[in-house]
Amino acid sequence: MPARVSSRSSRTSAAVSSKASSNTLRASTASRASSSNLDVPEEPPESHLRKQICAVFRDAQKTTATHRKLAVTLRKIHEACCYEPTRPTKKHASAPAPADDDDFDEADFNTEFTRCVFRIMPVKKSESVGDRTIRFIGLFLRHANDKDNDLLGETDADASTMPETPSSRLTTQVMEAVLPLLASKDKFVRYRSTQLISHIINSLDAIDDELFQKLRQGLLKRIRDKEAVVRSQAVLGLGRLAGNQIEGMENPDDSDDDAETGLLEKLLEVLQNDPSAEVRRSLLVNLPILPNTLPYLLERARDQDAATRRAVYSRLLPALGDFRHLSLSMREKLLRWGLRDRDENVRKAAGRLFRDRWIEDCAGMNQADDGDAPAEPAAPTLDGLLELLERIDVVNSGVENGVALEAMKGFWEGRPDYRDAMEFDDKFWETLSAESVFVARSFNEFCRTEGNGKYESLVEEKLPEVTKIAYFLERYLNVLIEAIRRVNSQANVEEDEEEDTVEQEFIVEQLLHIVLTLDYSDEVGRRKMFALLRQALSIPELPDEVTKLTIEVLRDICAPDAAGEKEFCSVVLEAVADVHDAIVDDGANGDDESFHSARSEVSGASTPTKKGKAAKDEELSEEESREKAIKEIMINMKCLHIVQCMLSNVEGNLQQNDHLVSMLNNLVVPAVRSHEAPVRERGLVCLGLCALLDRSLAEENLTLFMHFFSKGHAALQITALHILTDILNVHGAQLLSANPTLLKVYVKALRSGSRHPEVQGAATVAVSKLLLGRVVTDYDTSGELLKTLIVAYFDPSTAGNQSVRQALNYFLPVFCYSRAENQDLLRSVALDALHALYNIREGIDDDEMDVDDEMASLNTIGACLVDWTDPRKCYMPGIPMDADRKNVNGDVHLGLAADILDKLNSNFSKEEKKVIAPLLGKLYISPASTEEKLRTLYEDVSAGVEDNLLTDATGRNALYKIHVSLGKIVNALGDGDRMSRRSRSVSVAPSVATSTATADKTATTDDGDDDATVVVGRRSGDATVLEDVQEEAEEAEEEGDGDTVIRKEEEDLVDELLTDDEA
Repeated sequence: MPARVSSRSSRTSAAVSSKASSNTLRASTASRASSSNLDVPEEPPESHLRKQICAVFRDAQKTTATHRKLAVTLRKIHEACCYEPTRPTKKHASAPAPADDDDFDEADFNTEFTRCVFRIMPVKKSESVGDRTIRFIGLFLRHANDKDNDLLGETDADASTMPETPSSRLTTQVMEAVLPLLASKDKFVRYRSTQLISHIINSLDAIDDELFQKLRQGLLKRIRDKEAVVRSQAVLGLGRLAGNQIEGMENPDDSDDDAETGLLEKLLEVLQNDPSAEVRRSLLVNLPILPNTLPYLLERARDQDAATRRAVYSRLLPALGDFRHLSLSMREKLLRWGLRDRDENVRKAAGRLFRDRWIEDCAGMNQADDGDAPAEPAAPTLDGLLELLERIDVVNSGVENGVALEAMKGFWEGRPDYRDAMEFDDKFWETLSAESVFVARSFNEFCRTEGNGKYESLVEEKLPEVTKIAYFLERYLNVLIEAIRRVNSQANVEEDEEEDTVEQEFIVEQLLHIVLTLDYSDEVGRRKMFALLRQALSIPELPDEVTKLTIEVLRDICAPDAAGEKEFCSVVLEAVADVHDAIVDDGANGDDESFHSARSEVSGASTPTKKGKAAKDEELSEEESREKAIKEIMINMKCLHIVQCMLSNVEGNLQQNDHLVSMLNNLVVPAVRSHEAPVRERGLVCLGLCALLDRSLAEENLTLFMHFFSKGHAALQITALHILTDILNVHGAQLLSANPTLLKVYVKALRSGSRHPEVQGAATVAVSKLLLGRVVTDYDTSGELLKTLIVAYFDPSTAGNQSVRQALNYFLPVFCYSRAENQDLLRSVALDALHALYNIREGIDDDEMDVDDEMASLNTIGACLVDWTDPRKCYMPGIPMDADRKNVNGDVHLGLAADILDKLNSNFSKEEKKVIAPLLGKLYISPASTEEKLRTLYEDVSAGVEDNLLTDATGRNALYKIHVSLGKIVNALGDGDRMSRRSRSVSVAPSVATSTATADKTATTDDGDDDATVVVGRRSGDATVLEDVQEEAEEAEEEGDGDTVIRKEEEDLVDELLTDDEA
């Protein structure tokens, strides 16, 4: 029989005070408590009850493995203090034995328990004993509440309000005791108190309403705490409170809507704007998933922290349940964001979500009872996979650059059960849908490209032979053409018919992707496929994407040699003639117009070729003339598109292919001269492709392409830039040297950000490719382009042009660190670029924009330039990138230092000198640099020090710093020279040892200047390096060592720093 609730109010145990016990936490806790701002109340004297509770807490802080057992033990002590035993005469052996004279009540237990809780508050975050003890407190309070509710169930089962129990009173007392500590000055006390409250909130099922409001207000203040760990714990508790509030809103009219809404709004604001990734991640996994919070939660898939983005795919979306509750656009976005994330762990989490959770939602799995994870994976079913693809809109996401192909690649790799279960029988091919054909295409592509041929046998076994695939392709091509003709013949097209046409086009495209990978060693299948595609290409209604894929397959079927290329061109141009004649015959009712009419300038009756035609045109109405003009534009556009696709698959010389020469003269050139803009622009693309096949043609038309750039709209300018860049890549940069105007085209494009940002973005990518690929090698040209790119990178006008910023963010460091020559090129233009940026910064109107927000400081820009020219970061063949690079040739920074000194001696403004002077202190001065450059730069720096070149403290310190670094290296070089000469003189003529010893103290220069004395002293290690520097010293002796002297007139401070005895 369960124990009854006893009225312990009659018990009159005196509340006694005790002193601190050393059995609570570790001994160090007492010292921490004394040093913190924690106010521990006066303690009653030591008692038997304290010993029992402290023993439990002492064991709880050691390990979490015994927490459950310890919670049961502490609960027995709690019951002994709070409940009257039902059978006083019987005593359980396991029950703790009370003291002889002590009789403790509930208040005594609560006091001792709270006392132990206080001891946790000052414990640092790094000490795990605090975390373990807080976990134990939460476990015990939950266990005690459950036990009290079980005892209360028989007597007060129908209570509508939360019953008052000993455990609820204990919880309230602990919470109210800890609540004031949330505002403590000590960050560890704030952290532990917030952690404890949040943990208890998440451990219990119910809390008193009055206490609930107090906790809510206290934790809300902590979400603005300056410590991220405190904010992180605060949002853990508030997330649970917000969830409970929403769950308790059975009748919205009876609840405080403003309170609930206000709490959620504040948490969502923290989720979006808190600078700590830990806080955002805590909210992500603890906020309730509601219609109004879900968009904010899913938005974290674009968080800047990789772990937070990963949590969206590994924790939030699996907890969401069936993914089909999300909108179609959101599914596609989440999949695209995850599979294309820059972090590998995020990509893996997104792939697992797709192949493990989403497929099980569609395959009809059995959910586990708790709903958190599937009880067991469902058996592989094609229907489930087809539904999954339908749910991500495979018709749109399965196209080129769509995310469906990436998703299915990971799916086939991670689900071998589906890989083995797929069956592509005749019934499958006869009833293709957009989803089923994409399954076949993705399976075929995965097996042929992944696993180093491991799955080749699998795809050969499951896919039919070439002849059968050609049969199915012909069937679906006919269905597509019929659907297109039916839609074109109707005035009002229904939406369902249009969608059906799109789906049929998608099916044919996927079949052609499969055909592209087939093996055509079977001659029968090859001929069948060749004839089918040749016939299909002649159909005027064939969509553009299908036309492109058809031409690619034709090129793959033809032989790869020159003869095969001629055959390919012949077949395609025959199809062009057929398409032209079919359209003309259809529009002109059998009018005899030759293929060459495709090149005519479409201007109605202004270009008559026959008198009869002119007379006929005069009789045409305005509407008929417009329709005729549109028809002729369509003829030209279709023919030019086929030619463009063909030229994209041709590599041979243009002049050696008669078919290409004929096509150029009869179709492309007239199209470029056309007055119709669409025809002219597509003709320009075809002419550019032809120019890639013939250098002389490219040289002749460079002016034409530049003219299109100068006079065209933004899209045409981008096309012209692409053509010019491709020509330079194929035929070399000599064309750039021979045409100085071409350089101006690129510079103009790079500076067109304010008018045409998309043109600037295309030009940035083009110039980056030319420089990185070493296509442009002329020093002056490369320097001008590089300088323009640097200015564009830091120019505030490009702040909103992400294509420019992202391209240069990759290009500049990669270009500089890839070759020492590139670093020297950057060094040559660095100060000019900095000067241009200084002028830009000075020219910004402070009223229009905040300079510091829109543009990086000049000191930051200078630091970037120094870092990009750092020789230690440059790639060196044979030396790993992570190797120690202390002694590398640092000539590039010596050159930059010389350039800076030249600018400081020039007529630069005082403010600009203040910008470039501190860069001297950031340069890397290497002893492995060229000796002549070291000595020359040292002379220049010494002259600057003597002449007081700089007046501001920052610049002067930077000058002194490089002076000291150079002085030590130059002194070391002088010591090596003298030691080498002394070693040689001793070995050749031992009798002159006396004069050699004298040379240790003084040395005269080669020109006989006795006044120039070298302040050097023999060091104990000199004798060990004589052989190493022997050869270098002989060379230095021939040149003279007069540059190594230190003159007496230098400042005392510098002289003291340079002496060799400073160690």
